[in-house]
Parts: sequence; structure tokens; C-alpha cells
Amino acid sequence: MIKDFNALLVEKNLEEFSVSVKTIPFEQLPTGDVLIKVAYSSINYKDALATNSEGKIVKSYPFVPGIDLSGHVVSSADSRFHEGQKVIVTGYELGVSHYGGLSEYACVPAEWVVPLPENLTLKEAMIYGTAGFTAALSIKRLEDNGVLPQNGKVLVTGATGGVGGVAVAIFNKKGYDVTASTGKSQAEEYLKLIGAREVITRDEVQAGNKPLNKQLWQAAVDPVGGQQLASVLSQIMYGGSVAVSGLTGGSNLPTTVLPFILRGVNLLGIDSVYCPQEERNILWKEMAGEMKPTTLEKLIDREISLQEVPEAVSTVLHSKTFGRILVRVS
Repeated sequence: MIKDFNALLVEKNLEEFSVSVKTIPFEQLPTGDVLIKVAYSSINYKDALATNSEGKIVKSYPFVPGIDLSGHVVSSADSRFHEGQKVIVTGYELGVSHYGGLSEYACVPAEWVVPLPENLTLKEAMIYGTAGFTAALSIKRLEDNGVLPQNGKVLVTGATGGVGGVAVAIFNKKGYDVTASTGKSQAEEYLKLIGAREVITRDEVQAGNKPLNKQLWQAAVDPVGGQQLASVLSQIMYGGSVAVSGLTGGSNLPTTVLPFILRGVNLLGIDSVYCPQEERNILWKEMAGEMKPTTLEKLIDREISLQEVPEAVSTVLHSKTFGRILVRVS
């Protein structure tokens, strides 16, 4: 019988705010259908916000962040899952309003759980994590809208981040000519290592401030938003598409209707949080198969223990990483 466990606990009392690994009574876990012993999690931008007093992610304290996890089922009230089964959980309310994956144990609704596909390890699942799932979903939606390797170059913005890095690697695996955009001058070697054929600066993407500029890319994956997204839209080829999943560059979109009505450009909104379970199962199998990059391990910025998370979250918040920070929980 489990009496207690270790977890990253965010606490706020009056003016005091703290983030530390603490031992928590087992009874403090939220209720759910499936109890999981967590093997791996990761640090995402949303997790970094959850550990910041001004992050506006967490609504009630104390709280355990972590928007993704992989591990083994300890027990299940749902017949679809059994003791010892390897599983993945990303999205929904995990790590936002429901205790998350930066913990030795998690208890979640069965509808959130995805069986680990063959040809994917628990570690690899969290090298992908929420960011990788978002990247894969972005590429799938682009291909559903006619994007093909032979139709021209593709652009990935914010390419040293989690979503961007995985998108570069998956595009490369599928045979695309990938241009990676970054604001980090020292990132070229890393980005070419994971699959970019060309690396350009964020300023180069934003150089054209007209509603329509030279048509450069058939498609783009953009986890940034803001002015950069507006610039990208102005440079997409006729009938091309942009998959947007983030707003680190701002939530406003200072553009016009011209790319849409004169070039037939598609702006595809990507929400990986509430993606239906059936679609999740299918996509994770593709991520373990035809999408799986040979460079997947190279997407790890570093692997850390649960105890090291409090010091590591600020590097994600301030974009000081290349790729994913993997958290080895147990």
C-alpha cells in the first residue's frame, strides 16, 4: 500500500510562493480511474509558467504541475487498462487544474490515457511529450490540407523549442526540405543535426512587413504567433497552409485578409489539449512508426531528476534550451 510519494509542489500562501520537491500523503492525489507510477515527464513552457508566481496557469494551491507523463499502470477501474501496462498521458487538465506528471504517482480519468505504442519506449514518449504530440498533430493537419514533400520548402519557427524542434525532426524524417527559424545565433549546428537543411534568423522571417511578400514556403509550423506569424503568412505559397499552436510572440495577429483571399492560404489552429482520444491513439502510433525521427534522442537538451526540476524551469521560461528537458521521475 502506498502511503506517500515525492512530487514537485507549488505552494502559495498570502505573499509567499514556493516550488520544491516534497513528500505528499497518498490521499492528496485527486480521484481518477487509472493510477499510474510515473517513469518520465518533461518540462514544457506551460510547466514553467505554472512554477512562476505570475504565470496565471495554476488557479488553486498547493498544486503539482507537469502536463505530460509516461509510466506503468498500478491499478485501473477501467477495463481498457491493466496493471503493469505502459501508458502515456498528455493534455486535458493534467498539470493545469489536475495534479500533473512531475510526481512519482498520478491518478487520472481513463479518457486521458493512451496505451504506449509498439516501437516506442517510455523515455522516447516523453522526448516527444506534449510538445512532440503538438508538432505531430500540426504536420498531420498540414498534410491533410495538401502539403507534400515534393511541393516545396517548409518553414518551422521557434525551432529550438519543443514543438519546433520535433517538427523539424519529423519533417526531415518524412522527406521534406526544412527551413528552421530561430532567434538564437548559436543554434545552427543543433538545428542541422536534427534535420534542418537551412537555418535563418527570426529577423529574416520578419524582414518583410507587407501583407504580401515573396512566396517562399508551401507550409509552416508556427508555435510562436504574433508579428512573426503575420510575416510567415505573407510568404506562404498559393494554396499553402500554416499550423499555429502557440503565442510566445503574442496573441495579437497584425495581418490582413490578403494572404487568405488572394493566395488561398489556410491558417490551421492546432489544439493538442482536447484532441479526442481516438485521434490521439492513431497519432501516437504514427509517431512510433512512420513519423519517428532517427534523431529523436538528439532532441534532448538534458535529462534531469525530479529533484533538479526547481532549478531547471527558469531555463525553459527564458528560452535558454535547445530541445527538450526530460525528467526521469522513477
